[in-house]
Amino acid sequence: MTTESSTETSTGDPQPTLLIDLATGLWKAQTLTAAIETGVFETLATGASSAPELAVRLGLGERPAEILLTACTALGLLDQRDGRYRNTAVADRYLVPGLPDYFGDYVRMVAQYTAPGWMRATEAVRTDAPTKPVPDPDRNMFEEGNRPKSFWDGLFAFSTLTARQMARAVDLSGVRRIMDVGGGAGATLIELCRQHPHLSGTVVDLPHVCALAQERIDAAGMTGRITTAAADFFADPLPSGHDAVLLSMIMHDWDENQNRKLLASCLDTLPSGGTVLISELLVDDDKSGPVDAALMSMNMLVGTWGRNYTGAEYAGWLRDAGCDRVRTVRFDSPGANGVVMGDKA
Repeated sequence: MTTESSTETSTGDPQPTLLIDLATGLWKAQTLTAAIETGVFETLATGASSAPELAVRLGLGERPAEILLTACTALGLLDQRDGRYRNTAVADRYLVPGLPDYFGDYVRMVAQYTAPGWMRATEAVRTDAPTKPVPDPDRNMFEEGNRPKSFWDGLFAFSTLTARQMARAVDLSGVRRIMDVGGGAGATLIELCRQHPHLSGTVVDLPHVCALAQERIDAAGMTGRITTAAADFFADPLPSGHDAVLLSMIMHDWDENQNRKLLASCLDTLPSGGTVLISELLVDDDKSGPVDAALMSMNMLVGTWGRNYTGAEYAGWLRDAGCDRVRTVRFDSPGANGVVMGDKA
């Protein structure tokens, strides 16, 4: 965030620095996307290169290569020394394909799948309806065909990093078997089980998503610990045999009535003392921020019928559903800043 002093002149007149930064945010996102899609970070992972050399290696003209490399350096994605460019630490960690925490699929998913709805954000605000195009608007927004495989692939690293921080912050020592409702391609449960060797569980999602999850579970060597269960969690009963239910980045997709219905289903399948965990980017109770939660809520506006809720709202729903010992554990991660938890009475 730009500091107050840098947005004022010596006479105290406000400067439009913040507005320029906001208005040109797309420029930064598309620079990152272009660098990923042309292979800049993957190529530089093998060693530093000059702009002319890299242009040849990438099959680009020298002019666009130089412009792209300069922009990536200015954004902190590359270092330049003596005319030679190399990846920064963050690029080497997250933007080189094939590495465990590769984030490029998420960046490309945002550019290709999420951005079209954002370009019509004003329409979403005026109509209170999603503006992100889907092939078949008469079907569930998450059904096969309405959410491409690139959506689930893109969320995998995002969810993995979120789960890694959640696993460190939340005490799961008393949980033996956890059900991840709307668990997507399995990233969250895979990471939780990786961090907690005593843990096992089930990913619940639509059939085509469960197929993707099974591939990831097998690749992670978790076949014996994590199973999948195909279900529409609004229409089908949830499987039993778990002592905790996780809703990770799920409830922001839906309105309050549907979320209350989902919580009731989760509690129905839990034994007394079982725990419901809601992991989300929580909006401040006074609804003044934080920025990531507020903008994710805007993302829900253009893409779903939901929004990001406050910790107090989730806590109230849990109590109304029959939970006691409701509490919130805070942490810092890409997809969540806290877990609101409650135990079935």
